[in-house]
Amino acid sequence: MSAARAIGLLLGVIADGAIGDPRRGRPITGFAQAASAVRERVYADHPVRGALFAGGLAGGAVALGALAERAGRGRPLVQVAGTAAATWAVVGGARLVAEGTELARDLETGDLGSARETLSTLDTRCTEDLDVPALSRASVETLAESTSDAVVGPLVWGAVAGVPGLLGSRAVTVLAGLVAPKVPRYRRFGWVAARLDELVSLLPTRVAALLTVTGAPVVGGSAGRAWEAWRRDTVVHPSPNEGRVEAAFAGALEIRLGGRTVYPHGVEELPVLGNGRNPDAGHVTRAVELSRVVGWLAGVTSAALALTLGLLRRRH
Repeated sequence: MSAARAIGLLLGVIADGAIGDPRRGRPITGFAQAASAVRERVYADHPVRGALFAGGLAGGAVALGALAERAGRGRPLVQVAGTAAATWAVVGGARLVAEGTELARDLETGDLGSARETLSTLDTRCTEDLDVPALSRASVETLAESTSDAVVGPLVWGAVAGVPGLLGSRAVTVLAGLVAPKVPRYRRFGWVAARLDELVSLLPTRVAALLTVTGAPVVGGSAGRAWEAWRRDTVVHPSPNEGRVEAAFAGALEIRLGGRTVYPHGVEELPVLGNGRNPDAGHVTRAVELSRVVGWLAGVTSAALALTLGLLRRRH
């Protein structure tokens, strides 16, 4: 089982890179659209209703994954195929690279309107007044955070728990984004989804930061400064997960991220991450490459973790 899971994870990552991002037909996109529709039907300004929303949809994703795992039990080829399909379905590395490349191109050519529009589909911050440095900063932060949420997180949980881990962890991050408590309307309704997301992301964010440190030299970055920024600048962050990967990206690219950020609900003074220069379009391009490197490292790491956990289970 462990070998089949490892091979399936690797094949899914390869498929994501080879096929690219079909904006239509990707199951995770359909899940997000369905979850949005359910949210509007069941919404009430109460945490219990939000718990039913998050628990029901995330639980359904886990149950679907459990059925897929059961179908592959004792049938290695079926398990490989099921794990590969689930990995491709939820991992968003190709889409992240495509959108990051588009952002970098728009910033290079000075098409700030298009850059603001693209960024607004990825991040909830206000973009209408952002200039090139601010857009570049937001782009790198979004690439870093999304690399953890959409690539590393599912792969880590896929290695630990197979297809249920892949589907369940990605469902939780999608649901948390749909009902973010920072939005006043979802402050109570989204509380449970946010707590689930914090719990599910505890390990993957640290793995993603460590892989960023490891991959930094591949894109001409600094592993030492990535490690330093990660360990130093996130101590004062109010969230147990937010800022970890962004700090590692900031150190790796030798730039400064964080600080004052304007959202529709108000202004947040976030910790400053890194101590380099303000980012520009070139740093966005390098962040895209770093995201790609971290994604491939995550694929190899998840396969190795799946094999290791399988061997440990056999010994016990």
